[in-house]
Amino acid sequence: MDDGSPTAASRAEVPAFPAGRVRGPVLLPSDERYLAEVSGFQSGYRHHPEVVVCATDAADVSAAVEYAAAHRLPLAVQATGHGLSVPLPGGVLVSTRRMTDVRVNAGARTAWIGAGVRWGEVVEEAGRFGLAPLSGSGPGVGAVSYTLHGGVGLLAREFGYAADHVSAAEVVTSDGRVRHVTADSDPELFRSLRGGGGSFGVVTGLEIGLVPVERFYGGQLIFDGESAGDVLEAWRWWTATVPERLTSSVTVMTYPDIPVLPGGLRGRHVAQVQIAYDGDEADGERLVAPLRAAGPRIAETLRTMPWTESWSVYNEPDRPHPYEGTNALLGKELPDRATLRSVLEATGPDARGMVVLALRHMGGALSRQPAVPNAVGGRDAGYLLVVLTVPAGSSSGEELRRVQERVLEAVAPWTVGSNLNFRYGRSAGAVPGGTAAAFSPDDHARLTGLKASADPSNLFRFHHVPLARDQPQGRHGP
Repeated sequence: MDDGSPTAASRAEVPAFPAGRVRGPVLLPSDERYLAEVSGFQSGYRHHPEVVVCATDAADVSAAVEYAAAHRLPLAVQATGHGLSVPLPGGVLVSTRRMTDVRVNAGARTAWIGAGVRWGEVVEEAGRFGLAPLSGSGPGVGAVSYTLHGGVGLLAREFGYAADHVSAAEVVTSDGRVRHVTADSDPELFRSLRGGGGSFGVVTGLEIGLVPVERFYGGQLIFDGESAGDVLEAWRWWTATVPERLTSSVTVMTYPDIPVLPGGLRGRHVAQVQIAYDGDEADGERLVAPLRAAGPRIAETLRTMPWTESWSVYNEPDRPHPYEGTNALLGKELPDRATLRSVLEATGPDARGMVVLALRHMGGALSRQPAVPNAVGGRDAGYLLVVLTVPAGSSSGEELRRVQERVLEAVAPWTVGSNLNFRYGRSAGAVPGGTAAAFSPDDHARLTGLKASADPSNLFRFHHVPLARDQPQGRHGP
């Protein structure tokens, strides 16, 4: 089976990277450091570049882009390897993990973050000033890529998408230029970068807004999986009553039977309600009270906590593992109870391999454009459904992708789009409507127009490329 790695013959065709052009290391497949550099959080597969440029600053990235463009080689970017969806089969990989600059301007409530920064670093630094970024659910996620694709954070209904709070970007375009982009300097590129993904250039840094949140009320209510249908039904009605300062989700899954998990969860099918409320504990308790009657609870972790402990709301695994996933943005109403029951059956403990079904409450600030509009799509969605699969034992990726397809087919009548941030692995390319499903028709037309002018050779073709027609991304051509 061809894993996409470059052959010895293809490597011989690639001219040597000019010595002394970059401050960071330049690695070839024969280098003992190569494998560690191209590996990421997604362990199911990896990039197989002919050259890895380990960038330390924007000048290194510029040199890598100029080299790739001069020799007509495709180029991809990797910081943490969480969002890897299209492996690079040859060409140039820019590794940005060394670009870890974080600078907080407490007075302006902003932070400058480098391309390799992870959310845990931003949270810790902003927390020193009683501020918080609109970070994701895990500390190891790359902050820049998450933000470029929208970013649905723990308090998203109150503050909107992370992309809504970007005030400037440093980006290397396909001509190798390092550009400081704002709403005034280049309004079309600035609009497209915020929510349109990374296919218009290599973003080497962002200036993001911070919010005055130091503590919040949140955690999980964990129910036995047999109550999953009742929990979803209770959550459906409950979400219609809560204020925008409360963001929640429901995750239904079967935990693996492994020693690192608490005994009460090992091997158990559960329904978990995750809650984040920007308010005091008394109000939070009052708001959450109706959910507690949804079924027998195994445990709950709700409490007031500092934002620096916000990762405990989802408590996601921090070890690399293989996974694939897809999603559907749903309308203002959830599917009917019978449809949700069929989705629970398809993704339940009888599925071959591990399946995680999640529903997130959208709306609120997510439904409104920021003062400076951006390309984030799906603002009319009321909910987001995500299906993530992890192969286990004798299960195959193809079997689990069929589970994902069954779920998407079941909810199709309620589907209004897709979200770029929740497309994982090879399943990312199987979303009905392709990349266009993540944007409004007008925005998709604007993005494809900008792509054609900003990157006519399709140099950056491995990052949710907005093409007029979604098509296979060839190794040395569009």
